[in-house]
Amino acid sequence: MSNTAINTAQNVNIEYEYSGIGKRILALLLDFVVFFIYIIVLSFTVYRAVGLFDSNNTLGITELSLIPLFCYSLLMHIIFNGRTVGKFVMGIKVVKEDGSPAQWSDYLVRWIFRLVDLWLFGFIVGTVSILFSERKQRLGDLGAKTVVINTNKSTKISHTILEDLDPNYQPQFQNAYILSDKDVNEIKDIYRLAGESRDYMTLRALRIKVESLLNTQSDLRDGVYIRTVLKDYTYLTQGQ
Repeated sequence: MSNTAINTAQNVNIEYEYSGIGKRILALLLDFVVFFIYIIVLSFTVYRAVGLFDSNNTLGITELSLIPLFCYSLLMHIIFNGRTVGKFVMGIKVVKEDGSPAQWSDYLVRWIFRLVDLWLFGFIVGTVSILFSERKQRLGDLGAKTVVINTNKSTKISHTILEDLDPNYQPQFQNAYILSDKDVNEIKDIYRLAGESRDYMTLRALRIKVESLLNTQSDLRDGVYIRTVLKDYTYLTQGQ
């Protein structure tokens, strides 16, 4: 199983698995479903309206309406940080080889290479490249120095982190509110991943980082400390 390490804003390394070809094909098929729905909607709206008034302009309108489909992959990856609808549903995304977020120029390179990877040779080049490359990269990924990673995990430990608080709950760390939403979401994610993999070193590193952010000291065990900080944040920011 091939993994890549991603260094988070909390300065903790988290490993993600490279996405295999199966999920990537399913994501592409789901994107084709989006294309199909888009064309169906156009058929019953724009195309029908144009045909009623001036059939001579139908061809030009049709060509213009297909531009979003042509640019779909590029625009979706840029707007949604490495995801299309299909990738979002399948829980995969595009990042740089070092785990950092990809840039618009990286997505552009991947998009240009789709011509070779996917369309000219009937998906053969992209499929072979993914199957035989160490990091499961198609040519576009190799050119842009990107990889596709799995972001979904089977165990949903995070569902128990920010549970409903008891009406009589009293926070232990009164300054937990200084954390940003981004900090808390990342702490949740790291906590979940560390719990799934029983990576106690990562959990310890996360605890040390959070303690430094809040300038706190506690005798609580690492996992209990993180859960308490998250609960305190919920209490203090939700106006309990």
